[in-house]
Amino acid sequence: MKRIIALVLALVTIFAFVGCGKERREIVKITLSSENSEAILAAAGIRLPDVEEAAGANSTVTWLSWYDDFHNYDKTEIVNTGFFTFTEKYGGEVEWIECDYFERFNELANLILSETPPDFTPSGTNSTATYPMSCFKGQYQAVDDYIDYDDPLWSGIKETADYFVLGGKHYNIVMDISVANVIPYNTRVIADWGFDDPAELYYNDEWTWDVFYEMCETFSDGDENRYALDGYAYAGALVESTGQQMLQIDENGAFYSNLDSPEIERAENLIYDIAKNDLKYHEGSSMWALRDNATFGAGMKEGSCLFYPIGVSFFTDTVEEISAIWGDIAAGELMFAPLPRDPQGDGIYYICSGIDAYAIVNNARNPEGVALLASCDRFKVIDPTVIDIDRMQLETTYMWNQDMLEMWDECYELAAANPRIDLTGDLPDNLNTIVGNLGNGIIRSETPSTWAQLKEQNREAFEYYIDELNAMVADYVTDGTTIE
Repeated sequence: MKRIIALVLALVTIFAFVGCGKERREIVKITLSSENSEAILAAAGIRLPDVEEAAGANSTVTWLSWYDDFHNYDKTEIVNTGFFTFTEKYGGEVEWIECDYFERFNELANLILSETPPDFTPSGTNSTATYPMSCFKGQYQAVDDYIDYDDPLWSGIKETADYFVLGGKHYNIVMDISVANVIPYNTRVIADWGFDDPAELYYNDEWTWDVFYEMCETFSDGDENRYALDGYAYAGALVESTGQQMLQIDENGAFYSNLDSPEIERAENLIYDIAKNDLKYHEGSSMWALRDNATFGAGMKEGSCLFYPIGVSFFTDTVEEISAIWGDIAAGELMFAPLPRDPQGDGIYYICSGIDAYAIVNNARNPEGVALLASCDRFKVIDPTVIDIDRMQLETTYMWNQDMLEMWDECYELAAANPRIDLTGDLPDNLNTIVGNLGNGIIRSETPSTWAQLKEQNREAFEYYIDELNAMVADYVTDGTTIE
């Protein structure tokens, strides 16, 4: 089934928020054609409740975030069709309370203490997570009074929403899954090097780690400042391609260590070879450095970077911006493929799933309005009429070609067929530190350890802090104990 991109911020995005301050912006009104507007509202009339019956209609919800996901500020943007439905069918509005990304939880706490809480915030996985620690701190409330995951509108996403449960209650409104990372490449550069096209390799079931690594090794030459890989996501993405995570959760909601997974071991051995053989960008001994002051995608157009694993939302800027970084999009130079698969694995291409989700703030004044907006967002990703309109926007505004659209469909289906959710991000600080050590200890070290060494260096602390986290979960579930 075709799907519009869910603009969920993945792990790498945190570095894009540095220096984001509050500034005055003017909202630009972008309209859909009369035909498309009428088609959306007609479809909404079938799938969504009438305005007279909808709790939260004709109201404003307040959104605390470092970005505005609803209004347009430039004529080159696309229309958020979920928000369009909320405003045009239900007379709703979103008031944006802008905050700094790194201060978002402090600002939220201050607003709650001052008894002026916003209604909702973004929620996601990894760098945008609000589960579980922020729930333990009393910043968010369960959503089950407002969202029924057994309702036909929501039942298709219930399996994913069940990851975010405490004491049998859901703490996220999950509208859709998203594709956390893909492998973008410049088709001209691939052709110039005589490599097989990764998308074609995927469709032929030949896109494996071995092929990927051989390309990286052939391409890289430190003397020419040419490195196959760049960005912050590739090590984590390769682990994700196994279908395993280091920190997992069982059917009873208990977290546990998966460090001894043979699939993860194979991925980490691949990452070790990438680090040891100098196939990823660095600046001298600075292993965290990115090209051009951390411009995501830098080097792709020029052919100094071969693959830049990242989320697809980074291909939804103006045509000029995208073409300047990734390659001439009108000429079809930008393309992407799923993560390559483990040749010793089960034959499945795994893609880690992000989520397109909201979290309702504790003591929110208008939770019904948030639920109604979320219902409009859920509607837009399951209704064929709206899906087609959103695809048209990608084609006409961002100039995505059919190859990109079809590959997006393919990646979405891979993520949906085998949902794998990264539950790191909103963990206790000590556990987050260990997760970071495990994830970055090889690839960001000038003298990388082997996976066996890294695992044993961190095993005891990892398991200890997981036990602490499970104790927090048990206390919260048993008697609602919150933490400072």
